[in-house]
Order: sequence, then C-alpha cells, then structure tokens
Amino acid sequence: MAGRTTRVERGGETRELILSAAERLFAEHGVLAVSNRQVSEAAGQGNNFAVGYHFGTKAELVRAIVRKHAEPMEELRARMLGETGDTIRLRDWVACLVRPLTEHLAELGNPTWYARFSAQVSTDPSLRAIMLDETLTAPTIQQALDGLKRCLPALPGQVGAERSDMVRHVIVHTCAERERALAEGTATPRPTWEDTATGLIDALTGLWLAPVTPRD
Repeated sequence: MAGRTTRVERGGETRELILSAAERLFAEHGVLAVSNRQVSEAAGQGNNFAVGYHFGTKAELVRAIVRKHAEPMEELRARMLGETGDTIRLRDWVACLVRPLTEHLAELGNPTWYARFSAQVSTDPSLRAIMLDETLTAPTIQQALDGLKRCLPALPGQVGAERSDMVRHVIVHTCAERERALAEGTATPRPTWEDTATGLIDALTGLWLAPVTPRD
C-alpha cells in the first residue's frame, strides 16, 4: 500500500510539473508551436511520452491548465457574488467578471503565465472552444452574466453578442499585456493588479453603456 501511495504521489507531482511547464511554454510561444517532447523536457521528464501518458492529447492538456486556474477563480467570484447581492449597479457585475482573474494573478506573484496562455488559446481556432466551454459554463460566471444582463439597456441582439466578445477580449488581452510587462520588468500603465482591475471595470462599463448607432 505504501508503494502504491508513493507512485500516486509521484504521478501527481509529475502532472503538476507538466502543467506548469506547458502553461509557460504555451504562453511564450503559442500552443501549436510547442511539442509534447518540449513540454516533457521542460518539466524535467526523461520520458518523451509523459505528456501523452498523463493527459492524452494536447487539447486535454490545455483543458487541464484552464481547470487548474478556474477553481480558485470560482471561489473568488463566489465570494464577490455573495457580497454583491442583488445590486442594480452595472459596474458591480462587471467587477465580478474582472476581479477574480486579476486577484488570482496577483496572488500567484510574478512571473505568471496564465493571462498570456489564455490570450494564446483564445485566438487559436482549434482550442478556443475549450476555453469558452470551461469558463463561460461555470456557475458563478453564469450568475454574474445574468446579473449584468438585468442592468443593461435594451440592445439589439447582434450588438449584445458583439459587445460580449469585446468584453472578453479586452479582459484577456489587457491582463496578458500587463503580465508580459511584469515578467519583462517594463513599465505598466497601472501600478497594481487591483488598479488594473479598476481601469478595466471603468472601460467595460462604458463599453456596455455606449450608444448604438441606428441602422439605416
């Protein structure tokens, strides 16, 4: 039994090493540009088939990375939603979409790679669906989106869908740019992740409330 426990623990440690190495390499180079062999080597694994053994396909490896970060962000968002209650302030619901990510990145310290990883995945046609499936179906995300919709002015269907896409891209790529700058030691527009979140909330609230040009 002790030997089996040790093997399970070693397997768990190997999975975490692979997840961390893959997240960094995918963030820096893009998912398709990185081979399973490169991930295995970066994770310190002599077996080049370690990624396939532990995760199967590259798509499942990407899914595992997303899930690794989704859980702590779900907890942060659940706490925020409990504090938000039934508010009718749009920016409070926008905050529930933004701050769980920025707080999570702040808690991870520097450097981090998840925002850049998310940006890479979100622009990859073959993997984008994984990110959307794992994030947009989360219970707290749905609750925040439902609250947000209750506060919005009436928008034509295509405008609402368009702005939803804009919001997602602005959050992901703004955080990715800040993460990159922190990792490289270059200047950032805002001094902290908390301030970055405030700027995002201001901008996205304005985006949702922007006037709609009437169609001819």
